[in-house]
Amino acid sequence: MENLLKEIFGGRPAGTIVMLWGSLKELFTDGGLNIKKLLSALMILGQILGIMTFDIGLKPAGQKLDLDKFSLVWSDEFDGDEIDRNYWGGHYVYGDTAEIRKGGYWHHSLAHVRDGNLIIEAKFLEDGIGGKGPGYYSYGMDTRGRYEQLYGYFEVRCIFPAAQGMWSAFWMINDDTFNVDGNGRDGTEVDVFESTFYKDYWWGGGNALVSGIIFDGYGPDSKGTSIGKYRVKGDPYKEFHTYGLEWNPEEYIFYIDGIETGRTSYGGVSQAPEWLILSIEVSGKDGVAHSDRHGTGLIEKNKTWPAEFVVDYVRAYQYKEYLN
Repeated sequence: MENLLKEIFGGRPAGTIVMLWGSLKELFTDGGLNIKKLLSALMILGQILGIMTFDIGLKPAGQKLDLDKFSLVWSDEFDGDEIDRNYWGGHYVYGDTAEIRKGGYWHHSLAHVRDGNLIIEAKFLEDGIGGKGPGYYSYGMDTRGRYEQLYGYFEVRCIFPAAQGMWSAFWMINDDTFNVDGNGRDGTEVDVFESTFYKDYWWGGGNALVSGIIFDGYGPDSKGTSIGKYRVKGDPYKEFHTYGLEWNPEEYIFYIDGIETGRTSYGGVSQAPEWLILSIEVSGKDGVAHSDRHGTGLIEKNKTWPAEFVVDYVRAYQYKEYLN
């Protein structure tokens, strides 16, 4: 069923439709029929119709986050004058050299601390930097070799960059994510969020994000699934909101502002420590910004730039039972 839906609607909508269809079936598994069930079924059918017709994002409607079962074990509040290099390094970007990243380049100068927030910029540099020429520049930074964790709850409080043709993200990975072995238990890219829908901002659809997982590398054997497209209550391009992941041996659970959006155990949950990543990526290939990826829209030179990914904090919690 999902493969057929993918051919018709695309991967993300298909995954969300299948998830909603499962929720619809669960309403009636215990038998019986009442008004509450009928109303819930009508709401789910309405969501399915909206996704099939307009790819409308879902409203978070799951359980509330229970933070009492966790202890804070690591955080960066970005309260200093500069990025703490004991915590963060470039995500496969080293020294003063710029590296190609999809439709742009990553260079460390595009990230700094201001007023207690991490700022990752994205902007067009006519003269280039770090040994590269004209193009769109941004940055990706990670805690690889500095901080890694197995299981727990991970949260970022941030404002998305207000520009199309790009997306910000909070995600996790480890080296074994690249192993092609048919499952994600040795390592999985977990995308807590990707902010890919700014092109829809002006008609009210730009307050959505997408979450998902990828394992078995990024070649022809790569596998993964989308958790779905979910709406943020408010304006994520002007206001701070929190985006979190609960990770345990059985599943990944995703949250917006402490409310569950979706969960998955597809491919088997990673059983190995992973590191944290913050980034802005530009749609395109080989440093040339040209494509509409993940629904970002096409990028253009814009006098209002730089666009800024503003991060108030990143926090990692561990289950209290694992600390005892």
